Amino acid sequence: MSNPHNGNLHQENDQQPLSALTRQAESVSHATADASLPATPAPQRMPVTLNVNGKAHTLQVDTRTTLLDALREHLHFTGTKKGCDHGQCGACTVIVNGRRINACLTLAVMQDNAEVTTIEGLGTPDNLHPLQAAFIRHDGYQCGYCTPGQICSSVAVLQEIAQGIPSHVSEDLLAQPALQPDEIRERMSGNICRCGAYANILAAIEDYAGGQPS
Repeated sequence: MSNPHNGNLHQENDQQPLSALTRQAESVSHATADASLPATPAPQRMPVTLNVNGKAHTLQVDTRTTLLDALREHLHFTGTKKGCDHGQCGACTVIVNGRRINACLTLAVMQDNAEVTTIEGLGTPDNLHPLQAAFIRHDGYQCGYCTPGQICSSVAVLQEIAQGIPSHVSEDLLAQPALQPDEIRERMSGNICRCGAYANILAAIEDYAGGQPS
């Protein structure tokens, strides 16, 4: 009498060698693929000179280093804060060649020989910038994390208005922008305050601007 299970046994025995061969082929395939991958090149480094707060600093940096990381990690200007690291919060705002930028969105090597002003270059604890003093008077600091970017941006905003640079809310693109709340709010919209001190910040900017010669 034939055993009804004999056929299944033969099938299982036939499948085992195939399974082993498949695994071996996959192993060889992966090894070949790994062997064909080129070695990862070493990070490229190059010199860059940054004129920060009036002093020249020459560094050898990885070409992928952002200006923010160069300032904080290499030069130890830690007043410039890293918030989102994606250009969405404004905490890393610095002034480069007279214009405000997000330091996390530009590479250090792109700013070779640039004039960079950080919060440390605007004032010191013993000699505050007038705008820093206005922030204190109007409680614009709150937790303080976003404040360096807020103040650097505020300084640049007032310079933009003085130079006649229009914003999205300027009614006449050819006329001198007015120093009014809507204009300031629009220009400061890229600087986020998680504490919600926007009214205080606006009051500080208006206070400082009111004491400036027209």
